[in-house]
Amino acid sequence: MNQSQPDNLGAFIAENKTLLKEYLETRLEIYRLQGLRLFAKSAGYFAWILLSLFLGFLFFLFGGLMIAYWFSGLFHSYVKGFGLVTLLILVVFVLLAVFRKALFVEPVIQTIIQNSKEEDSDDETIH
Repeated sequence: MNQSQPDNLGAFIAENKTLLKEYLETRLEIYRLQGLRLFAKSAGYFAWILLSLFLGFLFFLFGGLMIAYWFSGLFHSYVKGFGLVTLLILVVFVLLAVFRKALFVEPVIQTIIQNSKEEDSDDETIH
């Protein structure tokens, strides 16, 4: 009886070899497409972040110049106007550094976790 099981297993594999090969090729294609989708979404987010950072930098730069010239007019001194804006930018930088975890790290972690849960639920509906 033990002797017939390997023969049956061998016969089963031989008979279903093409089906098994097609199944493995299909699974590999699914994993490749899922990886491609993840890469495309990541590239899109990366491009959006770069564009947002560039536009934010321009807004910050020209807004700072505008406020510096306004303060310079109020104080009748370019040194005092631009110095005050530099001090304000330094304060903003220090506040961002102090609260970076609450403002940046935690929201990014939560977003990644939420996106991975959505990916898992999408994968479950496919199967």
